[in-house]
Amino acid sequence: MEIKDQVILVTGASRGLGAAIAKAFGREGAKVVVNFYKSEQKAQQVVQDIGDHAVAIQADVTDKEAVLRLFEQAEQHFNQSVTTVVNNALINFTFDAVNRKNAGQIQWEDYQTQLDGSVKASLYTTQAAVEGMSRLNFGRIITIGTNLVQNPVVPYHDYNTSKAALIGFTRTMANELGANGITVNMVSGGLLQKTDASAATPDDVFDLISASTPLKRVTTPEEMADAVLFFSSPWSRAVTGQNLIVDGGLVMH
Repeated sequence: MEIKDQVILVTGASRGLGAAIAKAFGREGAKVVVNFYKSEQKAQQVVQDIGDHAVAIQADVTDKEAVLRLFEQAEQHFNQSVTTVVNNALINFTFDAVNRKNAGQIQWEDYQTQLDGSVKASLYTTQAAVEGMSRLNFGRIITIGTNLVQNPVVPYHDYNTSKAALIGFTRTMANELGANGITVNMVSGGLLQKTDASAATPDDVFDLISASTPLKRVTTPEEMADAVLFFSSPWSRAVTGQNLIVDGGLVMH
C-alpha cells in the first residue's frame, strides 16, 4: 500500500522527533493522526502544518482504554483503519548526561516508567491495531529505539534498558504478525540535533558526536523520519523484525 493511501498514527507527535515524523508522512500525502498527551497547542500546530489530512487526538498511550478510544476516534475521523503505527512517545525522560541518575541512584520505579513508555505503550497500540490491519492483510508497526543499546556511551540505565526490551518486543511481534501481512521494525537514532528531549545536552557533546561519525554531523529529526517512512513504504515489504540504526554511521551493526 502506498504511503499516500495510508492512515498513520504517530504517538507523542506534538514536538521533536514525533512532530518531524508526522510532518514527513503528511508531506507524502498520508492521513496522519497526531497523538499527544498534554501538549495540545503544539499538536494542533503540527496538524496545521500538515493540512486537512491530519487530526490531533489526545491519549495516554500507557492506558489501554485510552488507546482503544484513540483508535476508534482515528477510524471514525478518516473512515479507514489505521495502517501504520509509529511508537514514538517518550515518557518523563530528558537526555541530560550531567544530571542523570547513576548506578547507585537509579530506582526500580525509574525503570518501570521507561518500560511502561516503551513496551507497555507499544503493546497497547499493537493490540489495538492488529484487527484492522489483519482485515486489510496489511500493516506496519514501527518502534523507535536508540543506538545507546549497542553503544551506551551515556549510561541512561532506565531508558537504555527499556529500549533493549523494545527490540525483543519488536522481533517477537514480527514473528507472530507476519502471517497477517503486518511487518514490525525498529528505527534507532542517536543524539538528534536538536529536540526538546535533547535540549539539556551540552553543545560539546554534540560536537563530540559529530566528530565521531563518518558523516561528521549529528543526525536531524527529519533524517530519522525519512528512515521511518521507508518502513511504511512498499519498498520495505520484505523487511520485518529489523533494527535500522540511523546515526550517521556512529554505530555500525
